[in-house]
Amino acid sequence: MSKLSETQSEKPSGNPTSREVARPAPLSPELEFSLEQRRTLLGIAHEAILSALERRPFPGAAPFPAELSEPRGVFTTLYLRGEIGGESHRESHHELHRQLRGCVGYALPIAPLCRAVAETARAAAFDDSRFVPVTAEEAPQLEVSLSVLSRLFGIHPEAVEVGRHGLLISDGIRRGLLLPQVPVEYGWDRETFLEQTCRKAGLPLDDWRKTATIEAFTAEVFSDGDE
Repeated sequence: MSKLSETQSEKPSGNPTSREVARPAPLSPELEFSLEQRRTLLGIAHEAILSALERRPFPGAAPFPAELSEPRGVFTTLYLRGEIGGESHRESHHELHRQLRGCVGYALPIAPLCRAVAETARAAAFDDSRFVPVTAEEAPQLEVSLSVLSRLFGIHPEAVEVGRHGLLISDGIRRGLLLPQVPVEYGWDRETFLEQTCRKAGLPLDDWRKTATIEAFTAEVFSDGDE
């Protein structure tokens, strides 16, 4: 099974076009995953990376909970945590910064969630072409962030909500995906979000107004740093 980056995904069958829009189900006010389930998924990601570094197989047949075995799209983002400043700085106040270290995911539910987390964690650590592979020395400082995706649905541009929707924009063989948290982190408005997703796909910035297919998804995002 191929590993997918933010700009690649398996081609879904029967996707609605921008003119054939499926209405998404309303979001529940309750989070889908419990604290224990989140810890389990984050633990799977860390173990997948460690087992690769130690050259041992990941226990793919482990008895994972049934509720975490449903096929889901997921993106694994890795950050390297480090301290800012010297000894005197750390004595006055402790401050950490995060450096992006890799991000790979499956946009579509093509694998059980537990396995998808393991595969995308390994891919983010070792196969993201933007970065050199993660080393054993870096592993203890890695912070994992998981974005578990809903199913894709067609959406009109004016219905896109910054902070709620992630986007997948495609035209022909070109496809670009950005997670819901990206426009929030960069302070983009809706139009800029659409333009930047087109840019990620290698399309003209205004292609979302023309022939591109626009699909959206929601995501539950959680990381090691969450309480």
